[in-house]
Amino acid sequence: MSESWSFLDTVEPNFRPLVVVELAKGTKEETREWFTKRIVDKKANGGAQLLVKPLGTEDGEENIYLVGASHLRLLLGAETVGLVKECNDNSMRTFTYSSRKTFKGFADDNHNFLTIAECQYIIKHELENLRAKDEKMIPGYPQAKLYPGKSIVRRLLTNGILVQIFPLHDREELKKLRHSWYGRVKVGYQPLDEIRCYFGETIALYFGFLEYFTFALIPMAVIGIPYYVFAWEDYDKYVMFATFNLLWSTVILEVWKRICAIMTYRWGTLLMKRQFEEPRPGFHGVLGINPITGKEEPVYSSIKRQIRIYLVSLPFVCLCLYFSLYVMMIYFDLEQWALDYHEENESTFSSLMLFVPSIIYAVVIEIMNRIYRYAAEFLTSWENHRLESSYQNHLILKVLVFNFLNCFASLFYIAFVLFDMKLLRQSLATLLITSQIINQFAESVFPYWLQKRHKKRMKKRVCSMKTDTDLSLVEQVNLEKEMGTYFGTFDDYLELFLQFGYVSLFSCVYPLAAVFAVLNNITEIYSDALKMCRVYKRPFSEPTANIGVWQLAFETMSVISVVTNCILIGMSPQVNALFPDSKMDLMLTVALVEHLLLAIKFIMAFVIPDKPRDIQIKLAKLEFESLEALKQQQMKLAAESLKE
Repeated sequence: MSESWSFLDTVEPNFRPLVVVELAKGTKEETREWFTKRIVDKKANGGAQLLVKPLGTEDGEENIYLVGASHLRLLLGAETVGLVKECNDNSMRTFTYSSRKTFKGFADDNHNFLTIAECQYIIKHELENLRAKDEKMIPGYPQAKLYPGKSIVRRLLTNGILVQIFPLHDREELKKLRHSWYGRVKVGYQPLDEIRCYFGETIALYFGFLEYFTFALIPMAVIGIPYYVFAWEDYDKYVMFATFNLLWSTVILEVWKRICAIMTYRWGTLLMKRQFEEPRPGFHGVLGINPITGKEEPVYSSIKRQIRIYLVSLPFVCLCLYFSLYVMMIYFDLEQWALDYHEENESTFSSLMLFVPSIIYAVVIEIMNRIYRYAAEFLTSWENHRLESSYQNHLILKVLVFNFLNCFASLFYIAFVLFDMKLLRQSLATLLITSQIINQFAESVFPYWLQKRHKKRMKKRVCSMKTDTDLSLVEQVNLEKEMGTYFGTFDDYLELFLQFGYVSLFSCVYPLAAVFAVLNNITEIYSDALKMCRVYKRPFSEPTANIGVWQLAFETMSVISVVTNCILIGMSPQVNALFPDSKMDLMLTVALVEHLLLAIKFIMAFVIPDKPRDIQIKLAKLEFESLEALKQQQMKLAAESLKE
């Protein structure tokens, strides 16, 4: 492939802008010239060999640049990042430029062979891999130090010279996607392949999981409706519902693994090899040598990081958990006050007042969750993790622990301390419905309203500009750069995780939980689609083979639900009547059943393959072929050495 770079031209007659680079206002001219030169320079000279075009602004300052690439450059970039595409024999293989003719749909004049998300991912990869050579600093900014091998983009970001890099929307493609996705109300599947082509695999997998989870909730909802209608106050009958809940929570997660494998194999990401992780942009330390790569990079003591985690972050998290429990006890005081008030007055108003403490508590929970999220992000960043994966894992752990306790502690207390099933049902219903309403408003409705207002103001400002550039493009870039940034699927998965907890842990007490979850998720699909297409900047595609650590989080919740439902079954009058004399026998029996169900759960997880048989065979075949090719190459080298 190295020979191919020499004949790659940096001039493209039909420039297609794919990515926007925004520098800070007032950035020195020598810095702008140096950075753009590095972007367009040939690979042999340490450049990215991309195409750059400045965009006119109101004050005439060139601080916004459009970045694109020639078709040939993108194909070579596809090989560099290891994209996997479908071959003419229907197998999936890593794309190489030399064997390009063997891939399905390839033609020299077919510029749609790579999806637009893949093209933008390639450009992002090339920009992030612009490395310092002999430079000791960013030209014009002596405080922004560089060393050989340092990522230029990361240094520009950390020093505030580079404001943002984001992929540009394709208006025509977006219009088609919006029409097929949420442009009309219809009963059917989402266009996941089209979503993947436009937004990438991470976003498509989230919407695939959201759709799958919604369909998986339907059996629970169907069983829950008659249960609610015919056994509203008869808590004895929740034994069968709880038993079904146990099997349901296990099966849906195992089936999802298979569906996920089918989708990611078709998209090629199941076969993509994990790339070596670079240090995070926010990672800092003393300049040293990486013992693995042998390159210079910041080095930070792991002992210092552990001290920060265990002596600062952990006590802070524990303090937040204590505060959450303290707020919970205030909620129970309010519940008691509302109950006393109702007993004294016995009116319609007093009946409504019974729901007020739960509504207030649900709102407080959402506020606390959001405030804690900012604190958790600050702490995790302060811990100075070297890799983005390590940062994300520590952040997810902090947030999940707090959210789990904050959302479910009161329900556990009501169920297993107060033994008040009526209050448990009321609290569960209020918490679930209130949190869904707040999330829909905060995530989609309010941001969409703000974006509509901003769009009107921006159109007036752009129309007054004097520029030679296509006005519609100037308008588009100025609109999109002011849009909110989509920070990934973290909050979306967290919302589904908590919903899964409400449904699997205590839904046998409130069987309509699954019904409200289905209704919420149907609106969530449309509101999240609107959010992605109209509210936030387009995110960069991130190839992924699964939903990552969230799979483990959901599986952990399903294990907890087994324990919870077994205890609820043991508390039912039906089961208690079987052990009138010995509570110890009852406890031992419940514990035995719980262990048996957990054993069945883990056996099912082991028996149900994560990947369908045909995909396992295809993966094994590819591995065999790669080993054979390696063996042939080694034999060829050995034969050549013998000749010499």
